[in-house]
Amino acid sequence: MKSSLGKIAIGFVLGSVVAGGVATAAGTFSGSNVVKACVDNKTNAIYATSTGVCPATRTLVTLGNQSTTTPTNTTATASAATDLPSIKSVVAKVSPAVVTVNVTTSSGGDTGSGSILKSNSSTSWIITNNHVIDAAAGGAGTISVELDNGDDVDATIVGRDTNYDLAVLKINRGNLPVLALGDSSSLAIGDSVIAFGSPLGLDHTVTAGIVSSLNRPVTTGTTGTESYVDAIQTDAAINPGNSGGALTDAMGRIVGVNSAIASLGSSSVSSQSGSIGLGFAIPINEAMRVFNEIVATGHSTRPVLGVYFDNTYTGKGAKILKLTTGATPDAAEKAGIVAGSIITAIDGTKITDQVSAIVKIRSYAPGATVSVTVTLPSGGSKSYTVVLGSAVSN
Repeated sequence: MKSSLGKIAIGFVLGSVVAGGVATAAGTFSGSNVVKACVDNKTNAIYATSTGVCPATRTLVTLGNQSTTTPTNTTATASAATDLPSIKSVVAKVSPAVVTVNVTTSSGGDTGSGSILKSNSSTSWIITNNHVIDAAAGGAGTISVELDNGDDVDATIVGRDTNYDLAVLKINRGNLPVLALGDSSSLAIGDSVIAFGSPLGLDHTVTAGIVSSLNRPVTTGTTGTESYVDAIQTDAAINPGNSGGALTDAMGRIVGVNSAIASLGSSSVSSQSGSIGLGFAIPINEAMRVFNEIVATGHSTRPVLGVYFDNTYTGKGAKILKLTTGATPDAAEKAGIVAGSIITAIDGTKITDQVSAIVKIRSYAPGATVSVTVTLPSGGSKSYTVVLGSAVSN
């Protein structure tokens, strides 16, 4: 499986792909809030407790800053961090809109997660990862979702997009709670985030951490069906089964869709281990465009630069092998970019290879205007203003 992270393999986080893995709680929540939680004695998975009491199979722990010192001047020492809600209140707010996605096929099944983003009086729409439900596509299997109250409801695929590893499910159950939308473009490294989902089938699991990096170019999937993710990197524990679940900010607003984890020593998904503190989520601003298009039309679109990259090029940047041809010129040709040019930056973001170029391009909506800086075949650097084209996504 391809990875832009060198020897670290990026793997889908399906519930059925790991044998013997454990869901490991990771991360702490910034701020002054003290939160009680229960940790499973066997799996180390963390569960919220509203009562401060745990069953015999789980151990009560305290998360957060346990300092009892009271500031002498509360006005002077007040900060945004102290105004944040506790993890417990965020969990109570978010959990009712997070579901477990169960896929059953003739050869077995998979488990993932999903988030309810839209609901009316009779129908609700759920976002998840394409790889969670891929095995059931085209009638090859069945899909059901388990709601927060334990109800199991049949689901159908509204549409899916392999390019972004996203899919939309529909259930005939209305008036369900939906997640509040955050703004992934406003995230900063170090911000607190919380991951929700069903790792290894352990539903209602919550882990906390921080944003470790932004705009991390990540590819998942097999050759010809790759998904390109302009990822949010987090150290919140994300494990097989978390796929499609919500990554929220400290206010409980969804900022990402959990999608992949990194593992050491192998490029095989089936041999991936659990979380090593390198999890990746699709930014919600990117995911919502795809979600809304699928809900409205059954399919989604992707932006098009109109070039083929040179897969043999090993230097810095993304070398254009040729431009796409057709009756109507595509974006790059319209802008005047020529074959043999090497893309070195897009809107000021450094481009190191073709993966980072594709990821950056696909982070935009079709029709967006971007600045593309290239090294010309004749030498020298030039910037072009490009209006990205549009194509129906896979």
